[in-house]
Amino acid sequence: MLAVAAAAGSCLGPGPGPETRPVARQALPEPPPEPPPVTGPAPGDGSFFAHGRWQPRPVRVADAAGGRYVTARGRAAPPPGAGGPLVRYLVQVEEGLPITPRRFAAEVHRVLGDPRGWAARFQRVDRPPYAFRVALSSPDLTDRMCLPWRTGGRASCYNRFRRLAAINARLWGRGSPTYRGDIASYREYVINHEVGHALGHHGHAACPRPGEPAPVMVQQTLTLQGCRPNPWPALTGG
Repeated sequence: MLAVAAAAGSCLGPGPGPETRPVARQALPEPPPEPPPVTGPAPGDGSFFAHGRWQPRPVRVADAAGGRYVTARGRAAPPPGAGGPLVRYLVQVEEGLPITPRRFAAEVHRVLGDPRGWAARFQRVDRPPYAFRVALSSPDLTDRMCLPWRTGGRASCYNRFRRLAAINARLWGRGSPTYRGDIASYREYVINHEVGHALGHHGHAACPRPGEPAPVMVQQTLTLQGCRPNPWPALTGG
């Protein structure tokens, strides 16, 4: 049981935590249209075009890094027009990783502010009070932060006692085989999935039927269960 949860790329914290009212998905009248094809020159930072969008350059991550977190400084307000309850969160990156706190924080805030995401007004802060942390972690530190569940360095998790979404930096850097090289979409998925746990969605979903978009609370790092990859709560109800 534990092995399945760990390998799936998502796990809950040890034991029952305080009661949390789940935050719903964004209520959209219909799924948003597909973005138009991207044209023009490459961004010039090693990005490449695949799966209909610009993909970040894969990043190689060692098993271990500095072992301590650095907090992304500054604040980021909810995007204009965002609805739902105000949720404050904090972003951290382990020392020694080849990804800066500023860049990771910007990507997390972009994902959480997307209208296809969870129905909340996410405000990034750099000090308490906050509801949870999102922390980019080496495989070794991820495993420690997720105890007593053992990720084996191959998964991410949300630990309810630590109020910590530990994002495995190796998966962040290279993506998951289930996403077939679509690193950008996988990053959106892992943020939405682990933050979904932080918002009170403690269980995991199942694929409703083969060929449909997977609910974001499916453990998509392990298997799509016959569904198609989907990083957004609003497209399936979570």
